[in-house]
Amino acid sequence: MADEASVPESTPAAPRTRSDDRVETVSVRRAPKISVFLLLGAGLGVLVALILTFAFNGTDQISPNTGVVYAPLQVFGFLSLICISVGLIIGGSVALIFDRRATRNAREVTVDHTSVHTD
Repeated sequence: MADEASVPESTPAAPRTRSDDRVETVSVRRAPKISVFLLLGAGLGVLVALILTFAFNGTDQISPNTGVVYAPLQVFGFLSLICISVGLIIGGSVALIFDRRATRNAREVTVDHTSVHTD
């Protein structure tokens, strides 16, 4: 019995790790953030809608199509729907043009890729 008490418990085996090294060639380029261009296009659309709402004073007249007099806030809402959509399209188009331009300026770089796997 005394011999069994002096024998230490077996320790769990340490995890084995292995690593794979390889050299790869990757393409590096600067890419625009498309969300920023979309937000700027939408913001520009709101600004254009605001300017158009108050630049032309057509809200005092009865609409020939519906027979209703629209408030300036309603006119701003209608114009915002159109101008924001157009602004998003223009902002996205500009971002895509910059993205295509950045693709042409891409350069090839050699990198050392190391993967460590634990069993």
